[in-house]
Amino acid sequence: MSEIKSLIEIVAKLRDPDKGCPWDIQQSHQSISDCLIDECCELLQTIDRMDMDHMEEELGDVLLQVIFHAQIAKENGDFDFESVCRVLREKLIRRHPHVFGNVQESINVDAVLDRWEMIKSKEKKRGHSDYVFFKDLPRQLPALMFAEDIHKQITKNKFKSTKIYSETLMDSVNNLINAETSSDSCSHSVGKVLYHLTACCRDMGVDAEAELRRYTQSIVDDIESVSK
Repeated sequence: MSEIKSLIEIVAKLRDPDKGCPWDIQQSHQSISDCLIDECCELLQTIDRMDMDHMEEELGDVLLQVIFHAQIAKENGDFDFESVCRVLREKLIRRHPHVFGNVQESINVDAVLDRWEMIKSKEKKRGHSDYVFFKDLPRQLPALMFAEDIHKQITKNKFKSTKIYSETLMDSVNNLINAETSSDSCSHSVGKVLYHLTACCRDMGVDAEAELRRYTQSIVDDIESVSK
């Protein structure tokens, strides 16, 4: 038996109504959603530190969340882990015609990304959205990632936007400096500064979310090292 099949069986046994674990049996998609966030964040920490020993463990914890959700869905008659893998496999093949198509071709990275987005736009959308232009962006994204993706869509679709960072970033910073603490104008200026700075970072090829996380972690590491 492969390790993945063994894991699937273990999670199924944990969820067994008669002989399983009371905590695991009680869980639902909603109740363990925070667990997925926590495990992903712990994995990101090992990636930032290039901690291979712990990364292996954290990847397993993230995989457990996938298997757990698939098991709940299987019990509800929605889908199972096999169908999750099938949907993913089909998507990867469909979006890489230059690798899996009848005629293999040599294209650069930019062309691959453009083709990926073109194929994605033609696929049948899953789920419901009240948005037209930004319907593929989950609102649960961390704020900086959400802002970056919004700016990406604005740039890609060449929308006319009055909120161009190059024209407003410094004005927003000045307004923030001069604003009264905790005032509405101060809060609004903070949002503007963060959005336009994130947009600026994306255009420079800088991952604002990752760099802020790494820098903040470096502060933690420095303080901890001094205290030892």
